[in-house]
Amino acid sequence: MQILIINSSPKGKNSTTYQTALYLQALHPEHTFATLHAGQQIKRLEQDFSPARKALAAADLLLFCYPVYTFIAPYQLHRFFELMKADGISLQGKFASQISTSKHFYDVTAQRYVEENCLDLGLHTIRGLSADMEDLLREQGRREARDFFDQLLFSCAHGPFVTPTLQPPVREKTVYQPTLAEAAKKDGKDVVIVTNYAPEDENLQHMIADFRAALPYASRVVNLREFPFDGGCLGCFGCAVTGKCVYKDGFDTFLRKKIQTADGFVYAFTISDHYTHSSFKCFDDRQFCNGHRTVTHGTPIAYIISGDYRYESNLRMIVEGRAEVGGNYLCGVATDEADTAAGLRSLADNLAFAMERTLSRPANFYGVGGMKIFRDLIYVMQGLMKADHKFYKTHGIYDFPQKQVGRIWQMRLVGALLAIPAVQKKAKGKMSEAMIAPYRKVIDQAAGQKKE
Repeated sequence: MQILIINSSPKGKNSTTYQTALYLQALHPEHTFATLHAGQQIKRLEQDFSPARKALAAADLLLFCYPVYTFIAPYQLHRFFELMKADGISLQGKFASQISTSKHFYDVTAQRYVEENCLDLGLHTIRGLSADMEDLLREQGRREARDFFDQLLFSCAHGPFVTPTLQPPVREKTVYQPTLAEAAKKDGKDVVIVTNYAPEDENLQHMIADFRAALPYASRVVNLREFPFDGGCLGCFGCAVTGKCVYKDGFDTFLRKKIQTADGFVYAFTISDHYTHSSFKCFDDRQFCNGHRTVTHGTPIAYIISGDYRYESNLRMIVEGRAEVGGNYLCGVATDEADTAAGLRSLADNLAFAMERTLSRPANFYGVGGMKIFRDLIYVMQGLMKADHKFYKTHGIYDFPQKQVGRIWQMRLVGALLAIPAVQKKAKGKMSEAMIAPYRKVIDQAAGQKKE
C-alpha cells in the first residue's frame, strides 16, 4: 500500500507520536511510506497546498499522527482539515486511520473529532491507536502498536469501518434577527464574550447582540480573529518553567488581563468541521501557558452556538468536559435550532443567577476522571512543571487515596468485624440503617433551620 503519514505535530520530526509511525514503517518495508509534516509546515501549506494535494492523491491510506491538545487535536490539524476541504480534493474511497499520543486525557474526543472529519471527506475510516506518550518505550506498548497496524491492514481489506455519524436533516438556514429588549444593567459583574465570528457571520453576531441585550449586566466582546496570533502552540513546554509563552505576540498577557479577570465567560461560535473555525482552537491550545492549572475555577460559563448542535455528540461532550475539568458552573448552551430568542434570554438569566449566587455543583465523571489524570501527571513531573505542582499543593488537588490512612484503617476494622459469623448475623439488615444515619442527621438539622 501507499501509506501517507500526516504528521500533525508542530514538533515535526521530533514528535513523540511520529516515532510510533516510524517504528511501524521500519517493521513493514513491504509498504511504501511517505510523510507530510503538516503540523510544522501549516503556514507554508496555507500559501501553497499543492505539495499536500500531490501526496494525498498518491496515497491509498492516510495515517494521521498527532498529540492530543486540549480535548482535541492540535490547532495545526484543525487548520489542515480546513485546507483539505477548501481545496476540494477527492479522497473518496481511500482509507484513513490515526495514531494519537497523550496521557489519555480526553483522547476519546480527539479521536472522534478526527474520525468525523475523515468521514466528511468520504474516507473509509478505521479505528485508530490511542497510545500513552511512553508506550513505545515498553514492550507491551510496542506489541499494541504492531497489533494496531496488523488490524489496520486487515480492516482495509475486510472492514469494519467507523460507523458514520447521524447527519442533521436539511433545514432552511435563515439569519437570526435581534428581537430582545434591552434589560436594565446592574453594576458589579464583568462578563466577557469570547467569539471568532467572521464579518459575514451576521447570524452569530445577531445572537450575541440579543444575548447582551437580555443580560442584566454590561458585557464586552473579544473577537479572536482580531488577535495577532504568531501561531499555534508548539508543545515546547517552555511555559511550564517560566509561565510565559515563547511567542512574542503577547497572548499570555492578553489572556490573563482581558479574559480571565471576568466574573462570567461566554463562548460564542458557529459550528464548522465538528468544532468551529481553527482560530478558536489556536486560542484553546495557546492557553497551555497556564499549564494544567484550573485558574478560573468557580467562574460560571455559557455557550452561544450557531449550527446543528444537537447532532454533534462529540462537541457536546467537549463542552461539558471542559466545564467539569475547569471547575466552572455550566449555565447552558443557547443555539439557533429552535426558539433562538427564548434560548438566549434563558441563558442570560441563568448566567446572571449563577454569578450572583456563586453557584457550584460537584464534578461528575468527566471532571473527576480528568483531574485525576492531571493530578498523577503533575505529581510525577513536578520537577519540570513547578508552577502546576505549587498550584496543586496549594489547592489540595493531591487527594491520593493511599494518604487517607484513617479511612483505610476504619474500613479494615469494619471488614474484620463483618468476617465474624456472629457479627454478620447481628448486623444483617442493619447495615443500610447505619449507613444513612449521618445523612438523617443532616436532614434533621436542615428541617430545624427551616422552622427557625
